[in-house]
Amino acid sequence: MTNPLGTRLDATFKGVELRSGVDGRLAVVVPREAIVPVLTFLKEDGYDYLQLISCVDWIDRGEFELVYLLSFYTEEVVGGDGGKQEVLLKATVPREQASAPTATSVFAIAEPHEREIHELYGIHFEGHPRLTPLFLDRNYEIPPFRKDFDTKQYVADVFDRVPPIDEEG
Repeated sequence: MTNPLGTRLDATFKGVELRSGVDGRLAVVVPREAIVPVLTFLKEDGYDYLQLISCVDWIDRGEFELVYLLSFYTEEVVGGDGGKQEVLLKATVPREQASAPTATSVFAIAEPHEREIHELYGIHFEGHPRLTPLFLDRNYEIPPFRKDFDTKQYVADVFDRVPPIDEEG
C-alpha cells in the first residue's frame, strides 16, 4: 500500500482491509468492533468531518454494510498526507439482530444519521443516547428501507382501508 494513511491504518489495526475507492477515496473495511477505534484514529489524524453515515442492505449475503464518509475541515490533514482525500469506512453487521456501536462519542453529528438508519433499516446502535423516531409516524413490522419490506402489501394494508370519497354527497 503506497498510501501513507493506509500504511498507518494497516500497521495500527488488525483485520483492516484497504481498497482504492472511487474518485481517489480510500476505502477502509473494518470489523464491526473496530468502527469506533478506527473513527477515533481517523479523527485524531485530521479527518474531523463526518459527512454522512449510510447503509446498504445486502439481503443475499444476510448483512448490512454501514458506510461512514469522512473528510476534514482544514486544508491539510494533520497526519501530513496533504490533499483532499476522503475516506470511506465500511463495516458489515448481520441482518438478524443487527447492531453496531454508536459513533456519537467520536462525532456528535453521527446522532441523527444513526437515528435515521435505526428507523429505516432497524439497526440498533449500542450506546446511542436516543434512538427515537426521526421521520416515520408509525411502527413497521419490517423497517421500510430493508429489501424484504413489501411496499405493495403495505400500500394495500394502509390505503385499501381508506373509504372512497362520495362524489354525490
